[in-house]
Amino acid sequence: MENCLFCKIAEGSIPSNKVYEDDRFLVFHDIEPAAPTHVLIIPKKHIATMNDVEQEDAALLGDLHLVAKEAAKKLGVAESGYRLINNCGPDSGQAVYHIHYHLLGGTKLGALVQHSSSHA
Repeated sequence: MENCLFCKIAEGSIPSNKVYEDDRFLVFHDIEPAAPTHVLIIPKKHIATMNDVEQEDAALLGDLHLVAKEAAKKLGVAESGYRLINNCGPDSGQAVYHIHYHLLGGTKLGALVQHSSSHA
């Protein structure tokens, strides 16, 4: 996709602080980290959201999880623990419409969502 930020990063026209790269995946540091360790794991194939995943993408997404495991080891958070998150759609906070996972670690992580005390 010509206007996709992550496609441009994957092709190298926008620089990134890379942790890992091969012909199908790229792992790079998030520019606005939410934890001491915060990287993004993307397939180079453009898939907008988890809702756009097709059966043909099953192996790709399986391998993405293996890349995440290796990135966690390389970043030193595999033993202490890390969080792997995929946001899908506007209510989730997905900002870039190219499927990606956030790998966060390096500290004791809090709750996934803020619980509100009011009930509607």
